[in-house]
Amino acid sequence: MQMRFDGNLGFPGGLVDAGEDSVEAVNRELSEEMNLDTSKHSVSESSYVVTHWSISKRLCLHFYALEVSLPELYEIEKRALLAKDYGSEVLGTVRVPLYTMGDGYRGFPTFLSNAFIGNSRLQLLHCLRQLQILTPDEIQLAQQAMPLPLKS
Repeated sequence: MQMRFDGNLGFPGGLVDAGEDSVEAVNRELSEEMNLDTSKHSVSESSYVVTHWSISKRLCLHFYALEVSLPELYEIEKRALLAKDYGSEVLGTVRVPLYTMGDGYRGFPTFLSNAFIGNSRLQLLHCLRQLQILTPDEIQLAQQAMPLPLKS
């Protein structure tokens, strides 16, 4: 994920330019927003996860996911600092903490309390469930978790 210029968390993306299909558009956006080397890590139709429609905005939002190794993730994060849109549209990459700490709130549940743009939170949850990164029960518990009251 990434921190956007407006203070919300979201995923790289944008509109499809004339002559592009959705896969070409997402690869272009990944290059612009994250400086992703699409010769190594390229979205394809097999990367597809889900589509959301916004009737009021007349937008069709396609969501794709790529699996990368930890060393590849390090390289992607470093390259993102040199992206065309870094510092203007994108303020940095953000890792999602995929754990819940002993208090039942810190970690993933706390992360979910951040501000997300549009469908980004829903896309994240759908992807984690569909790709079996987290179980439906883990996701539900994280969504229902509440912070413990502060001790006085």
